Amino acid sequence: MSNKLQPRNPPYPDDIALILSKYPQQDGYLLALFRTFANSRRFLEKGMPNLLDKESPLLLREREIVVLRTTANRNCEYEWGVHVAIFAKHACFAEDQVRATRLGRWDDDAWPAREKALLRVVDDLCAEGIVTDEAMPAFAEHWSVEEQLEIIALVGAYSTASFVANTARLALEPFGARFPGSLRD
Repeated sequence: MSNKLQPRNPPYPDDIALILSKYPQQDGYLLALFRTFANSRRFLEKGMPNLLDKESPLLLREREIVVLRTTANRNCEYEWGVHVAIFAKHACFAEDQVRATRLGRWDDDAWPAREKALLRVVDDLCAEGIVTDEAMPAFAEHWSVEEQLEIIALVGAYSTASFVANTARLALEPFGARFPGSLRD
């Protein structure tokens, strides 16, 4: 067995197969990231809480803003590309908004005020590990304490997913979007 972090392939041990069966799949295809999690039963079960369920107190669009900005901040084209491909249309993102998740500032004109506040919180958490005093009033105004915890958990979970995908040097999924090339595109 290799000590290099990489996706596992079937057949899986029964306990790992059972856990993986609960992860999202498309026509039996399991993302390389999830197969990478399968290197550790503990991580597979506990390391990535499923925060994309229907019980989330956040709107899909808000969740995806957090995920896209976190993965962009963590320079994880793999996970950013998966979420753009699967969720951007459902979250009703305009093309300039998708682009701005990677290349724009939190106060980019592509976003309404509430979403600018959310992007600022994500940027603060990724850069400083805290919501700054400047961002806190809008954070408290726009999101309940339960929603605030969900946002913080999403930033943490997708930072972890980004660290795993980047360390494993996962190739982009065939359907995944690519990072926009530069500000001049």
